[in-house]
Amino acid sequence: MGGTFGPIILLGSLFGLLIFGMPIAYALGLSAVITAIFAGVPLEAVWLKVSDGVDNFALLAIPFFVFAGALMAEGGMAWRLVAFANIFVGWVRGGLAMVNVLASMFFGGISGSSVADVSSIGSIMIPMMKKQGYDDDFSVNVTITSATQGIVIPPSHNAIIYSFAAGGTVSIAQLFLAGIIPGILIGIALMVLAFIVSSKRGYPKGRVVSRREALKITWEALAGLFTIFIIVGGVIGGFFTPTESAAVAVVWAFFVTMFIYRDLKWKELPRILHNTVKTVAMVMIVIGFASAFAFMMTLMQMPAKATAFMLALSENKIVLLMMVNVMLLVLGTFMDMAPLILICTPILLPVMQAVGVDSVHFGIIMLLNLGIGLVTPPVGTTLFVGSAIGKVPIERVARSLWPFWLAMLAVLLAVTYVPALALWVPSLRYG
Repeated sequence: MGGTFGPIILLGSLFGLLIFGMPIAYALGLSAVITAIFAGVPLEAVWLKVSDGVDNFALLAIPFFVFAGALMAEGGMAWRLVAFANIFVGWVRGGLAMVNVLASMFFGGISGSSVADVSSIGSIMIPMMKKQGYDDDFSVNVTITSATQGIVIPPSHNAIIYSFAAGGTVSIAQLFLAGIIPGILIGIALMVLAFIVSSKRGYPKGRVVSRREALKITWEALAGLFTIFIIVGGVIGGFFTPTESAAVAVVWAFFVTMFIYRDLKWKELPRILHNTVKTVAMVMIVIGFASAFAFMMTLMQMPAKATAFMLALSENKIVLLMMVNVMLLVLGTFMDMAPLILICTPILLPVMQAVGVDSVHFGIIMLLNLGIGLVTPPVGTTLFVGSAIGKVPIERVARSLWPFWLAMLAVLLAVTYVPALALWVPSLRYG
């Protein structure tokens, strides 16, 4: 249906609307409508796909995780995680930069969002690092790149979106588990880089935390860190589905924030709920219109045509994986993460499956690729937020970003060509 011109109209109208500045969600919906009119598809079918797209039980996990992360971010969890991370790495050369990375790793296991990570951890760590003599662009770069750990470390909102885009055929629980080692590898790579740069530039060492102080800090942080155990441990142990674990995490985060930490006032809850609803509404609008767009892609037989085209270029798995990585890295610099997952997954997943790439493994590859895009200009959401918090021009941050970019790229290549880095942990639970 739609012949040769259907895919051209679908993609051409999408990119044309984006060039004219239309928001991505509405560009997806309108391009689907334009193509449906051309192909003679009833518009009722398009609108049904929009409503069907958000009528999915698994997507309930997204508002729960967003709300839990918001509660912990504004309820005193961020600075407690910074203090907890300082126990382990704060005393070495460039320790404050490593504390930044490690705190982001912990916080990523609670929020699942790089922007939330930068907003909370960054607002604490960037001023602190600048005060201790770290260059301001270095401080911002450490913050924004370490925030990408939250994209792959469970719970990841984008892993849920990938599972949805794959037609629900990919287990969210397995995706959560598959992100653990790659997320930790990002942290290790960035900490090694931070140590090397800090040694060359003579950044300061921190003090050694006394045992008594360390016990007090750990005790205060444990209540928040238990959220990670609820989410990951509950899923691994089979006690909760990912959606159920998100709901339990909200209850626990609320209890910890309001009754243990008590750093958040009751009158602030409506504002947090309002912000959560706004965030979730934006995500759901994108998902709904992207579902209609994916429906039109299927009618135009674009996934099948893309698979045939790419396999005609090469049937070598190594070559195809490199091609897909390059494609996603380029696309990630121009478009936000959630829409790209929804658009690219139906096209690229069949190609990867045709050459024997596990769908869970490919999900992590996609998340890592698009995570790099979030800190790469011209359209890097996390980059913009970090630059704003650090009060450093984006151009200056971008010029000094390349060592961090290379460190993340090294992790991406390792995970791409060593599938066990993503699949070993899920295999322990699911065989």
